[in-house]
Amino acid sequence: MTRLATFLVAAMVWLTSGDAPLAEPALLLDGRAEIADSGGGDVTWTLGLSRPVPWRLWMADGPPRVIVELTGVDLQGEVELNTTSVSVVERVKTGAETTELRAILREPLAVLSAEMQTLDDGTARLNVNLQPATADGFRAALETADAGGVPEPLVVAIDPGHGGRDPGAEFGGLKEADLVLGFAHRLRDALNSEPRINAVLTRETDAFLTLDARLTRAREAGAEVLISLHADTLEDTNAASGIVIYRLAAEARAAANERLTTRHASNDRLTDVDLSGVEDEISLALLTLSRAKTVPQARDLSEKLVGAYRGAGLVMNSRPERTGAFTVLKAADIPSLLIELGFLSTDEDLKRLTSENWQVETAQATRDALLLWMEERRLAE
Repeated sequence: MTRLATFLVAAMVWLTSGDAPLAEPALLLDGRAEIADSGGGDVTWTLGLSRPVPWRLWMADGPPRVIVELTGVDLQGEVELNTTSVSVVERVKTGAETTELRAILREPLAVLSAEMQTLDDGTARLNVNLQPATADGFRAALETADAGGVPEPLVVAIDPGHGGRDPGAEFGGLKEADLVLGFAHRLRDALNSEPRINAVLTRETDAFLTLDARLTRAREAGAEVLISLHADTLEDTNAASGIVIYRLAAEARAAANERLTTRHASNDRLTDVDLSGVEDEISLALLTLSRAKTVPQARDLSEKLVGAYRGAGLVMNSRPERTGAFTVLKAADIPSLLIELGFLSTDEDLKRLTSENWQVETAQATRDALLLWMEERRLAE
C-alpha cells in the first residue's frame, strides 16, 4: 500500500497539450458514476466515460480525501453515493482541460488499486478500490508519499520505418519512409508536450538504419517502450484500410501477414542481447524470462492504443490487433509495437495519412494511451 500511495501522490504533474487543437471532450456516462460499499468495509469508486482519457489519482489531508483528476472530460452529471464512508464529491475545474473529483472521506480509507479499462464499444471505466485504514496509517501513507519525489518521465523510442536507400512502400509519388518520418516528428512533439513523457526518434532524417542500429539507439536513450511506424501498400488497392497494431508472436500465422512480414522482417534474427558463447538452453531461458514481462506489457499498450484511437474516432482496421514476428519487435528487454498507420494504396487511408488534422488527432490519442499505460504499469510495480 505504501508504494501505491507513494506513486499516487508523487505523480502530481500538470498535463499540457502544447499548441495542438483540443479534442472533443469525453462525457461522463449516465448511471455509471458511483461510489458504493463493496463488502467488508471496502468501497468502490466507478466512473463510466465515453472514451479513455489521461487521469491521475492521489490522496490528501485536511480534510481527508481521495482525488481523481481527469483530462479532456465534460463532467456533467452527478456521482451517486451509496456509502457512508464518503460525505460528498466535489467537482473543481483546475485547468483548461483538467477537472478534479474530490471524494471527501468521513473515515480513513486507503487506495488498494486503480485502473482505467477500455471496453469493447470504445467507452471506458475507471475503477478505484478503497479499503479501511487507521488514522495513523492514512497519515503515514501521505508522509511517505511526500518524500517519494516525482517519478522519472517515461522514455518512448519512436522508430520511423525504412529511410535512405530503403524508401519502403511507394505509391502515387509518396514514399513510406518520408511519410512516417514526418508523422514521427509530429508524434514526438505531441509526446514531449507532456512532462511525464520523454520521446526520442531512432532516426531524425532520411537516413538508412539497420534494425540492430534502431534497437541500439532505443536502448542508448533508455527507452521503456519502442513504437515502430509504417504505412504499407497492398497489390489489391482498397483491399484493407485503417490502423493496425502488431505485437510480437512466435510466428505470424495469418496468410494475410506474410508479405508485410517479409518487408519488415527480412533480417529476422535476435538482436536484443549478445548471446555468443552461451548455451542455447540458457539463451532461451534468459529471453523467456525477459519476455515474460515485456510481452504482456506490449499487449496492454496495444489494447490502450486501440481504445484511444476508437475513442478519438480514428478509423481502425477490421482486425486492429495482430501478432507478427517482425525483428523490430524482438527486443526482449523493451515492450515493442509496430503500428501500420494505414495503407498508401487505399484511397481513404492516403487522404487520412496526408491530413494534418488526422496526424494531430492520432498523435494526441497515442499520447493519451501511453499516459494510461504508464500510470497503470507503475501502479503495478
